[in-house]
Amino acid sequence: MRETEGSTARVAESAPSLDLVFDLLSNPRRRYALYLLSDRTDGVATVGEITDHIATLECGDDPAADEPPTDLSREIRIELQHVHLPKLEDAGILEIDQRSDTVRYWSQPSLEEWLEHAYHKELS
Repeated sequence: MRETEGSTARVAESAPSLDLVFDLLSNPRRRYALYLLSDRTDGVATVGEITDHIATLECGDDPAADEPPTDLSREIRIELQHVHLPKLEDAGILEIDQRSDTVRYWSQPSLEEWLEHAYHKELS
């Protein structure tokens, strides 16, 4: 997970409730998106980069999958755009720029703590 010292990432204004944190982290695709965004020094990624990251994680160590199937990537992108990213934006965790198709993550210490724990349990 990224170090926030000296970074330009903005911290969210108010701390989300514990119920909200666990709700946000309850879906693997939201967690995978947050893993990528929180690891970026500027907290910014395109929806395409997030889609590719999630597809790669979902394909796992499948030696037959050099590249994630197109239909999986399409499904992930649609779900991100219509479900997961808006839910994270509504919670004040990130901001979506539709014009540039980018997402900016707003660091939140209480979320970061649980996100880091989930990352180590899930992907380490």
